[in-house]
Amino acid sequence: MDNNSNAPNRTVSEFKVYDRRYVGSKETFAYLLNDFSNAFNIGQFTDRYIWDVVKIDFKTNAFISMLTGIWDVINDPLIAALVDKTRTRWGKFRPYLITFQIPMTLIGAFYWLIPFFFPGASSTYLPKLIYYFAFNVINETGGTFTSIAKAGYMTTITPHPNDRARLITMAELLTGYMGEDMPNYIMGVLLDLINNGVLKWKLQNVFLAMGLGTSIISSAFTLYFFLVSKERVMQSIEAPSVKQGLKAVINNYPVLLITISDFLGGFSVSGSNTNYFIDVLGSASLLTIANIPSGLNGSISYAFVKPIRERFSSKAIWVFEDLYTRFWYLLLFAIGSLGKNFKKPLLMTILFGVQAWFDKWAFGIRKVVKAELYNEAMDYCEWKNGYRVEATIGVARNLITKLQTIVMTSAKSLILDAIGYKQGITIGTQNDKTKWWLFALCTGIPQLTGILAVIPKFLYPLSGKLREKMYSELMIRRHEAQAAVTNESNETIIKIEETI
Repeated sequence: MDNNSNAPNRTVSEFKVYDRRYVGSKETFAYLLNDFSNAFNIGQFTDRYIWDVVKIDFKTNAFISMLTGIWDVINDPLIAALVDKTRTRWGKFRPYLITFQIPMTLIGAFYWLIPFFFPGASSTYLPKLIYYFAFNVINETGGTFTSIAKAGYMTTITPHPNDRARLITMAELLTGYMGEDMPNYIMGVLLDLINNGVLKWKLQNVFLAMGLGTSIISSAFTLYFFLVSKERVMQSIEAPSVKQGLKAVINNYPVLLITISDFLGGFSVSGSNTNYFIDVLGSASLLTIANIPSGLNGSISYAFVKPIRERFSSKAIWVFEDLYTRFWYLLLFAIGSLGKNFKKPLLMTILFGVQAWFDKWAFGIRKVVKAELYNEAMDYCEWKNGYRVEATIGVARNLITKLQTIVMTSAKSLILDAIGYKQGITIGTQNDKTKWWLFALCTGIPQLTGILAVIPKFLYPLSGKLREKMYSELMIRRHEAQAAVTNESNETIIKIEETI
């Protein structure tokens, strides 16, 4: 595999000379807050909000999801091209991230106000459906700017992969102790109490308080990160043309494999653990209880990240993590399907706990490696072509999978209708056939329908000497580019002083 670099081949030891920490303590703390904010929400209960509070008909929701998805596909390339051509004194991505943060938080508030604007409206009430569709379009458009910019920004805050891995590891390890999952735990308890008549609160008030409250807190933390952090990977002075952007997409083999894997995995037909525990076992809190024993395993697993990454290639780790995870879910599916085990609350809580206990041993390496694979692919673009087009590559990578997601998201609503799921009925009163499907959709079926995703992982190229060569040359090239910019600035200053 060739590249356009004129830099000589460098050794591993020369690569390690540049292995230093670029991100200081203050920025690291802000990075942790940003990672915390990503999970500080009640997203686990989005389905319950739409089904039980907003009450959008399954078939109508499938149609709205399809239209919103089509608009998403149309605007993505346009927004990506704009972002990739951006050059400002504040960086390439930060202007979008800082500018959009507060407005998007305010727009998000209208999501939680839907049941207040349309109290008692039926699931097919046209004004409510128009409002819901309009909100999705507006939110998706603004969200595209921030998601594209943020994906690119996270690859540029430090030029060294080990520094990135350090940040990712710290964030994934420590933010759990900061309580990022607490809103979902609290929401689960509140839903159980309300569904069982212990609390007489209205669901729409609880969702408003929890949804809006977590949104404001997470937005503030994210904005703080964008304000105190910086982009450290230099962009080419001249913004790449559309032709150059397309070239970078076509010749980026790592991105191609990641995209193919995502595409094949995208055919996975899945449901929600939360919905299974609520509709079949009768309690969302049982899922929290099932996950308690494995909590420590997930934290301990981060201690294995560094030695595993040093000993095994990214390809080997990527493949193993995939197959390991699928094995434990399929075993859970097999046991739960025997007789009517899937309906037994105590047994299934224990089995889900056992599955989580074993699965969490791979939690740390899964989180770090998945993030680093994408970061490596962005660095590969710079090494191969001499410029970075994070936004264009990100959109190109997501284009096929987004088209697929449109279909699969709509299909999910239609599948729920097909398995006989009834909206708005008392918790636990779905028929046995529907209950089994809810169980299967969160255990075995996703693993079987998405198994082909593992095939491209065997072909991932950036491992061993090739990866070391790439980063060695990138470190040298970036250092020389920075020195050239500094010398040019100094020469300009000298000329100005001589003129004066």
